[in-house]
Amino acid sequence: MTKPWFLFFTAALTMGAQTPVSRQQVEGNADDGKRAFQTYGCYECHGLAAQGSRDGPRLAAITVSAPVLLRYIRRPLGAMPAYTEKVLSDQAFADIYAYLKSLPAAKPPKEIPLLDRMRDK
Repeated sequence: MTKPWFLFFTAALTMGAQTPVSRQQVEGNADDGKRAFQTYGCYECHGLAAQGSRDGPRLAAITVSAPVLLRYIRRPLGAMPAYTEKVLSDQAFADIYAYLKSLPAAKPPKEIPLLDRMRDK
């Protein structure tokens, strides 16, 4: 079953309009981004390590571009609150984006021993 947040996130990613982000703004600091991820409450829905949860999609090692993610954050669809420039500066966003890009991608299920054993039963 597809979760509703995934539908909203996917719809926003496929929309044509994007918020411009300069190259300077995209080059954030991952350490500052980790602190901002916690300060702005992103972890509450996306998990402490951006692993995703019932309420928010996985963001670790995100593959969408910074402009697309920024557009979604500024004007989200669904239950996510809007993080306007008054709430989240472009630099804070760039730092969070750098943090998300620094996180490792999820392992394939075949590489997780417990899941592999469950599949064999």
